[in-house]
Amino acid sequence: MTAVTKRKKFHTGEIPVPEGIEVSLEGRRLIVKGPLGKVEKDFSKIPVRFEIGEDKVNFQIFLKGRKGLSLVNTIKRIVENLIIGVTKGFTYKMKIYYRHFPMNVTVGKGEVLIKNFAGERGVRRAKIVGDTEVIVKGDDVIIKGLSKEDVGTTAANIHQACEIRAKDPRIFLDGIYLYERKEGLEDA
Repeated sequence: MTAVTKRKKFHTGEIPVPEGIEVSLEGRRLIVKGPLGKVEKDFSKIPVRFEIGEDKVNFQIFLKGRKGLSLVNTIKRIVENLIIGVTKGFTYKMKIYYRHFPMNVTVGKGEVLIKNFAGERGVRRAKIVGDTEVIVKGDDVIIKGLSKEDVGTTAANIHQACEIRAKDPRIFLDGIYLYERKEGLEDA
C-alpha cells in the first residue's frame, strides 16, 4: 500500500494590525476603525472565517487548489486597503477634457451631473458610491474617501458616464479621465 497524502481543505492567512487600529467582526462583516473613521466590508459571499487577535487578523478560506490560494492574497489585500483607508485615505484625480463644447460638471445629491457633454441637451449622471467625497475644481475632479473600493467605483462611474457611442473614439476624445491615484486625503 502507498501512503495517501492528505490535501488541505482550507488555506490560511494572517494580516498584522498596526497600533491605533481597531478591527471587529459582526457576523461576516469586517469593521476597521482608525484615526480617520470607520470602514466596513461584507464577506458574506466568500467562504472565509476570520479570527481577530490583539495585533493580527487570521483567516481561513475553505476552497481547495489555486482558487483558494489566490483568494488568500485577495482577502489579504482587501483588509490591508481597509487599514490604509482608515489611517491615510485615498484620493483619485480626474481631468475634464473637451474640444468644442464646454462641459459643465457639478456635484448633486449623491451623483455627479455632466451637462453639455459633446453638445448634448440631456444631463448625464454618475452615482457617488458610499461616503466618497467628490470636488470639482476647474478642469479637475477630485475624489476622496476612506474605502478604496468606493473611490475607485465612483471614478469608474464618472468615466463611464462620459462614454461616447456611435462615434470614432480616436477622434472624439471628450470625457473625464483618471490621471492620478494616491494614498492619503489631499486637500482641494
